[in-house]
Amino acid sequence: MRIMMSCLVFGAMVFVALAAAQPAAPPPSSEFSALTRVQPFEARRESSSAEDLDSNADARPIEPGETLVLGDLEGPGVISHIWCTVGAYDPFYPRSLVLRITYDDLERPSVEVPLGDFFGVGHGAQVDFTSKVVSTSSFGRARTCYWRMPFHERALVTVTNESKEHRVGSFYFYLDWEKHESLPEDTVYFHAQYRQETPAKPGNYVILDTKGRGHYVGTVYSAHQMELGWFGEGDDFFYIDGEDYPSLLGTGTEDYFCDAWGFRQFSRPYYGVSLWEGYFPGDRVTAYRWHLPDPIPFKESLYFEIEHRGSVFTDLAEHLGQFIERSDWLSSVAFWYQTPAVGISEPIAPVEERIAPYRVFEASELTFRATPEDAVEKDGPTVHFRPGERDGSIEFDVVLEEDGRYQFNAVVWYSLFSGVYQPYLNDRPIGPPRDFIESGMDPVWLSLDLHQLFAGTHTLRFEKVGASPERRSMALPANGFGMTYLILLRLEDMEGYREAMKRVLEERRSE
Repeated sequence: MRIMMSCLVFGAMVFVALAAAQPAAPPPSSEFSALTRVQPFEARRESSSAEDLDSNADARPIEPGETLVLGDLEGPGVISHIWCTVGAYDPFYPRSLVLRITYDDLERPSVEVPLGDFFGVGHGAQVDFTSKVVSTSSFGRARTCYWRMPFHERALVTVTNESKEHRVGSFYFYLDWEKHESLPEDTVYFHAQYRQETPAKPGNYVILDTKGRGHYVGTVYSAHQMELGWFGEGDDFFYIDGEDYPSLLGTGTEDYFCDAWGFRQFSRPYYGVSLWEGYFPGDRVTAYRWHLPDPIPFKESLYFEIEHRGSVFTDLAEHLGQFIERSDWLSSVAFWYQTPAVGISEPIAPVEERIAPYRVFEASELTFRATPEDAVEKDGPTVHFRPGERDGSIEFDVVLEEDGRYQFNAVVWYSLFSGVYQPYLNDRPIGPPRDFIESGMDPVWLSLDLHQLFAGTHTLRFEKVGASPERRSMALPANGFGMTYLILLRLEDMEGYREAMKRVLEERRSE
């Protein structure tokens, strides 16, 4: 027994000695692990807050063509958080406003992206989604990002209103950053570049072409579809350090964005589809992919492209092919870190080319009629219809100068006082009744489908169905309707659609 006890004691001593000689296992990696140590920086903030602390005027206007400086920061430092929200009558201000970040007095910015695209949603659209580094809320009007953006000497952060007619009435923002004594010599700079082809050119679509040392960290990819079918059969290719054959090859557009068998709207921490309208001409889509757990390093250069191929059907459901190069309107944002910092050399497309050729009608400028007549009120571009408990409807006349295939959209008000309405175009119902009730007061994009129309006057009507079953108080007059804009897109005005229709006709003739 004594011998056995001695062996056990000796064995335990050896185990303890060996354990002490081994380095302690590192704690699990976590974005919160740094919170257990003293923070080596000073917290700083730039914001739109009024200097008078008793004032509530915490926003800045931006006139057409003017630039708002969000921050002119003296380094070394790291931008850690940006939040903003905008009040503007421009329905496409997410594409009209351009975010630029310039480091260390470079001649050109290293970040140059329309505001909406930078925050993960293309086309000037506004929708909610959630991801690890970028998220939107409040029907897409609140935008937040947590990309870390280090700089050694200086960072100039600006937003420019490139609209030629619309004023931004209020731009609210937070820009949080860290003031450091120094940064490591191998610090790399954050970059983001917007590109577009409207329509896509023959050959693959280039998302990024850069030289330097760094790593690729994210993609926002948008398509305004010009054909009936699935736009995303194309593969992705990453060419690293000048190689002739890509190191990274994909198997399909939705595969690169970690989805499968087409798209649908969803959001995950590192990938998702922030905007999805469908497979029809005129429908819009935006997908995002963050390479945070799987960055793509490069030592000399990176060239990233994607095929724009997909299936195409005629309006009669005839299948023309599964892997056809399509003429959709494409746009993208590439996100990467590299050293040295470089300015974006390719000029951003002019604002009129970044936005599809929509025809925007202010509701208050249209000819309209209401029953009962006393239930109508104008408020700037908005027309409110409040029939109370009475039956009723409001209709708007739209004059079209050309025949064509028109996509109808409207910006309508979802509110605590709204009801359920059935939309009609020329006395034909457009889908089911729509419930416009919401807990706040929010302007929302409403899709009203595609319509083949002749030139002339057409009537859009919203007929009251009743109060929403979702209203929380029977005492509220929850029967109203409000519209600010009617927004039409004539597909024949888009070059890609003309090319697609030409191809369809040629296919039919060849049969």
